Amino acid sequence: MAALIIGGAAIGGSPIFVRLSEVGPMATAFWRVALALIPLVAWSRLRGGAAAEKPPQCLSDYAQLILPGVFLAIDLAAWHLALTMTSVANATLLANLAPVFVTLAGWALFRSAVSGIFLAGLATAIAGVVVLKGGPAALGGGDLAGDGIAIVAAAFYAGYILAIGRLRSRFSTNRIMIWSTASAAVCMLPMALLTEQSLFPPSAFGWAMLFGLAFVSHAGGQVAITYALAFLPPAFSSLTLLLQPVVAALLAWVLLSEPVGLMQAIGGAIVLIGILIARRG
Repeated sequence: MAALIIGGAAIGGSPIFVRLSEVGPMATAFWRVALALIPLVAWSRLRGGAAAEKPPQCLSDYAQLILPGVFLAIDLAAWHLALTMTSVANATLLANLAPVFVTLAGWALFRSAVSGIFLAGLATAIAGVVVLKGGPAALGGGDLAGDGIAIVAAAFYAGYILAIGRLRSRFSTNRIMIWSTASAAVCMLPMALLTEQSLFPPSAFGWAMLFGLAFVSHAGGQVAITYALAFLPPAFSSLTLLLQPVVAALLAWVLLSEPVGLMQAIGGAIVLIGILIARRG
C-alpha cells in the first residue's frame, strides 16, 4: 500500500516536468522512457542481474513482457495529443477514467470479483476529480475528437496496468520494467521523429526536466506501482491514477505559485475519501 501511494505521488509530479520541458510533447514522452532505462539497468546490474529468477521460456513470454510498453507508448502519445486538441480539464478527467476500464476489463476478461463498496469508492473518487477540475461546468468546452483521444489514452493505460498485473506473478519488478520501458521507448522514437522539430533540449535546465521526469515519475513511480501489483489487485491499484491531479495541483501551488482554491481542496479531499472507501471494498 505504501509503495502504491508513493508511486501514484511520483507519477503525479509528471505534469510539472512536462510543462517545464523544452522539447515537444512526443519528444518529452520518448525521453521519459528512454532515460528511465539508465537507473533500471543500473539497479539490475547492482543486484547481479536476475540470475536467481526464472528467465522467459518462449516467444510468448517475450511478447507479454513487451506488451505493457506498447500500451504505455500509445497511452502517452494519445494523452499528449489530447492535451493539444481539447481542454486541459477534459483531457485530464477523461484520461483518469483508466480505473473504470481496469475494473470492467478485469471483470469481463478475468472474472475478477467487484464489490459494491469498491464501485462506490471508484464513483466517489471520479466525482472528486470532476470537482478538482472545476466542476461539471468546466468540462463543456472541449473538442469531441480530443475528448475521444483522451478516452483512448485511458483505455490503453488500463491495458498497461492489467498486463503488468498478470506478469507480476511470474517475473520480478525490475525485469518487467526494463522490458516494458525499452519497448515503450522503441515505439515512441518514430512518433517523436515524425512529429517534433527537435528531439534534444537546448539547455541544461531542459535536460534536468527530462531526467527528473524519467528518474522520478517513471523509474520511481512506475516501479513502485509495479511492485505493489504483486500484492494488490489491478482494479484498486489503478485508482492511484486519481491521486495524480491532486498531487499535481499541490506541486503547482508550491513550485509554480499556482494557488489551490477551495474547489480544488474539496475535490482533492473527495478523491482521497473515494480511494479509502474503495480500499475497504
